[in-house]
Amino acid sequence: MRDEGIPTAAQTAFREGFVEVDGFRIRYMEAGQGAPLVHLHGAGGPRVTPAHDLLARHFRVVAFEMPGFGQSPENTRTRSMPELASTMAQAVARLGLDTFNLLGTSFGGKTALWLALQAPSQVLALVLEAPAAIRQEGAESPSGSPEEIAKRLYAHPERLGTIPLPDPVLRAKSQPLVQRLRGPDRDADLERRLPSLVTPTLVLFGTLDRVISPAMGRVYKELMPGCQLVFVYDAGHAISTERPEAFAEVVEDFLERHDAFVISRTETVIHP
Repeated sequence: MRDEGIPTAAQTAFREGFVEVDGFRIRYMEAGQGAPLVHLHGAGGPRVTPAHDLLARHFRVVAFEMPGFGQSPENTRTRSMPELASTMAQAVARLGLDTFNLLGTSFGGKTALWLALQAPSQVLALVLEAPAAIRQEGAESPSGSPEEIAKRLYAHPERLGTIPLPDPVLRAKSQPLVQRLRGPDRDADLERRLPSLVTPTLVLFGTLDRVISPAMGRVYKELMPGCQLVFVYDAGHAISTERPEAFAEVVEDFLERHDAFVISRTETVIHP
């Protein structure tokens, strides 16, 4: 299914559904069968990409629209990232998912980290795509014209044809929420808790990320005992849009093997 709130270039038929939790009516898109893979989107809002399509061949992919993003009403209630994580944990539970894999993108990466800390027995494995939980000093969200935003999000926007960018009206609606919840560049409370998170975790950064410095990936590796860190060659911040095949390949391998996950030293789509 396609709509302005969750644009998609994918070929799999994603089904729309809703859950009512914590005073919110939360929309989600779902496709595929197998082990559940829950996705929490970035600050630009939800969208289904070709990477979702590829992952849905192996997993039951559930992509949520968090309250205040996309087509949902403005969210003036949620005051903190742990609070948003709690709401999303309730949404997952309403779908009857006792255990699940969790994928968080950028802003949603911080939400996913808090959710995993709150419900460690439920999150089987955690994937963080260019997470914005730990940022270099002075890091700023992409802003400006669509062209300027594209140059920040993608290493090679000229290669993508029609570039998927957030709707300006929807973006303006969600920005107060994003600014309220994003927190400091280095969240001492979160970082203090990360050493206790033993959930198998994969952190992915594009080597050409112009939003969050790829060097921040080393901090996750140092703080989290179960963390694997991968740098995806020739990709910007939006890895799953710019290099969907590479993204899906490494995520699928990690989710299937966890601690046995090994990056191939031979030529692959991850490191051409």
